[in-house]
Amino acid sequence: MAETKQIIRIINADIKGEIPLAHALTSISGVGYSFSQSVCNVLELDRNMKVGNLSAEEVKRIEEVIKNPLEFKLPKYLVNRRADPETGKDHHVITSELKLSKELDIKTFKKIRSYKGIRHALGLP
Repeated sequence: MAETKQIIRIINADIKGEIPLAHALTSISGVGYSFSQSVCNVLELDRNMKVGNLSAEEVKRIEEVIKNPLEFKLPKYLVNRRADPETGKDHHVITSELKLSKELDIKTFKKIRSYKGIRHALGLP
């Protein structure tokens, strides 16, 4: 059996090797529990296997599915950017791109003076 790695890097996130795969994927910004379960199902990986036991090829396939979930036939309701206001297309944003799109959305809400934008500008929930 191959030796277990201590830390695995998947899409700019350092993940401890002893964490189960389904739980470990949620530490990536933009990936929730349902999405990580679906990634495991699509790639036919055991959700309870330790992340440190993944091969380099499996890590590469996981990254591909997370970056392009619709190409791997994941349902549209799992992506976090459905009907993007700029393009009108469904896609999944992760890491720094997620933070940037969230900030731009808040600025747009403030600019058009929507209810959400006014609440943000006043620092209210």
